[in-house]
Amino acid sequence: MNLLEHLQWRYATKKFDPIKKVSSNDLEKIKQAIQLSVSSYGLQLYKVLIIENPEIREKLKPVSWNQSQITNASHLIVFCNYTDATPQAIDDFIKQTAVTRNLDLERLNGYGDFIKSKLNEKSDTEKTNWLKSQTYLALGNLLNACAELKIDACPMEGFEPEAYNQILGLDDKGLNAAVIAPIGYRHHEDGTAELPKVRKPIKELFEIV
Repeated sequence: MNLLEHLQWRYATKKFDPIKKVSSNDLEKIKQAIQLSVSSYGLQLYKVLIIENPEIREKLKPVSWNQSQITNASHLIVFCNYTDATPQAIDDFIKQTAVTRNLDLERLNGYGDFIKSKLNEKSDTEKTNWLKSQTYLALGNLLNACAELKIDACPMEGFEPEAYNQILGLDDKGLNAAVIAPIGYRHHEDGTAELPKVRKPIKELFEIV
């Protein structure tokens, strides 16, 4: 199973080579992998920012615990959840489904109403947590795609979301920075690259009920 080999190879890269850049071709493959990510109801209520601009990344570094990955990686990926699951977003999804699958829109309106009713049952806190969690599903596909392409990545929660929102103008767009992942190529001086993975044993991690 090649996936297991790829997962053994990858690690949370601490030091990137600032000279090596991810090719546009590989970046497109990563984007497609993220696009194909699963999400609750298929809504994909998030947007993914690919930060290349070095000036913006310099501004983001101090609010990312001054971690070097922010500026040294080839690209900085910022997964942003929408701050609300609006009825319009659900209507747009239903319309897209009808067009993509060549279905009568009227046949799908009931499903749209069902989604709206289930989301309305959530408290504001539950909805916020649910929206944020969707980005982690997409993050998983990013990490797997990068591992297959032998591109290094480092998922990070060590940053200030409010500051990211301000610097990137996310508040005005109804977005929130949920999780980030610099991607690129490991530096030969990154001493953590060859460390054995620390994981719970299979027998401890899993239980058959």
